[in-house]
Amino acid sequence: MVLSRLSDVLWQERRLLELLLFKLEEEQLILTSGRTRWLGHATREVESVLEQIREAELGRSIEAEAAAAMLGVDEDTSLLTLSQHAPSPWDELLRAHRDAFVTLTSEISQLANGNRELLAMSHRATQETLMSLQDTVQTYAPHGLAPESDRSAQLLDQSF
Repeated sequence: MVLSRLSDVLWQERRLLELLLFKLEEEQLILTSGRTRWLGHATREVESVLEQIREAELGRSIEAEAAAAMLGVDEDTSLLTLSQHAPSPWDELLRAHRDAFVTLTSEISQLANGNRELLAMSHRATQETLMSLQDTVQTYAPHGLAPESDRSAQLLDQSF
């Protein structure tokens, strides 16, 4: 019964990690398309899934401690150690959960790093574009007054 509850919690957490991976891919598609209208929504969805994962981790921690106590190992032991001490078929199932977590967290980490890089590049490009709209980056002349500026018309791409 204890290992069954642990497995149920692990399945729930795996589904949430898969959902996070999907949401990060969604966010990346928005970033690479250059159409950032929905970027705020995508980011909020990622944050929402992260909050659900935090809650699931608490449940996993409680169930893992109960399983560790039942198997006679330390309460803060790893999922791999639990799988090594669990009877069949739980040993294979817990090992499969662990392998899936390793794979999913690696994929999530790579995708999140890629999204951060895309956001940084987008930010730099926006800053450079805004700077190119000005003749100078100076806001004040050496005598303390605003410098004379050219008031000619400039075009701005609305997709920014």
